[in-house]
Amino acid sequence: MPLEIVRNDITKMAVDAIVNAAKESLLGGGGVDGCIHRAAGPELLAECRTLGGCETGDAKITKAYRLPCKYVIHTVGPVWQGGDHGERELLVSCYQTSLALAKAHGCETVAFPLISSGIYGYPKDQALRVAVDTIGAFLMENDMTVYLVIFDRAAYRISGKLFSDIAEYIDDHYVETHTDALRERLYRLETEARVPASAAAPVGLDHLLTHLDAGFSETLLKLIDRTGKKDAEIYKKANIDRKLFSKIRNNPGYKPSKTTAIAFAIALELDLQETKDFIARAGFALSRSSKFDVIIEYFIRQKKYDVFEINEVLFAFDQSLLGA
Repeated sequence: MPLEIVRNDITKMAVDAIVNAAKESLLGGGGVDGCIHRAAGPELLAECRTLGGCETGDAKITKAYRLPCKYVIHTVGPVWQGGDHGERELLVSCYQTSLALAKAHGCETVAFPLISSGIYGYPKDQALRVAVDTIGAFLMENDMTVYLVIFDRAAYRISGKLFSDIAEYIDDHYVETHTDALRERLYRLETEARVPASAAAPVGLDHLLTHLDAGFSETLLKLIDRTGKKDAEIYKKANIDRKLFSKIRNNPGYKPSKTTAIAFAIALELDLQETKDFIARAGFALSRSSKFDVIIEYFIRQKKYDVFEINEVLFAFDQSLLGA
């Protein structure tokens, strides 16, 4: 998928480039910076000495030496001073300039740490929001796979209010025991009975989704046409890469994963019943015996269709991410 949050050691990422959260001197330090320099070997420090440092918000690129990647992109994040000293703009610039350098050097895969969220003190939930928003905006215009690498649970935090809201929703709706076919059928009937007439599917959509001879691929393409948007707008919004979308488009019998099917439902901004009908084309259902499904239901009911924000929450709750 174009943007993926992973728990890993960034020095072990076999990508085209990794991003180093560096000091202005570029001469190494603690945290991620120190780990990258130690793993790359003394040659990295020798090359960094020739660069003349780097300003906050800017980025410079070097070879990777003993690391399993081609390049190291060094960027200097802002020190948190309360949020009123241009910290957000500088942090956005770190991601933008790093991505621009990666693109200029032909990189197809890039791994970022959560810049400034360590000893520089940037609140982790805000640092995450800046990272995801900025990378997501770049990926809407560019083809690249970007990894946001989280070393451990302590380094990752979503908004406290959002986490509480999701946790409460899970507590209210999650069923510990797996439901059998009868219970699923009863739940579906009860849910449909509660949907008011005003929330019914738009004219034409019900006809489209109830044709038994329309498979997932055919239904997806018709729904995209119905939006009036270009294919790329939808598959990028779904966090799906161009190659996978091409496979789906060219294979009427294509069977996606559940995360791919739901990602397209989110990108198409389908309501809950439409989503259930749509993913059924791929042989899937939503169940309240699955935390993943309950989280997806929460966002759809709230009409929040940002796949990157949803993935932040899914990662926080140790669930699979939306996309390929």
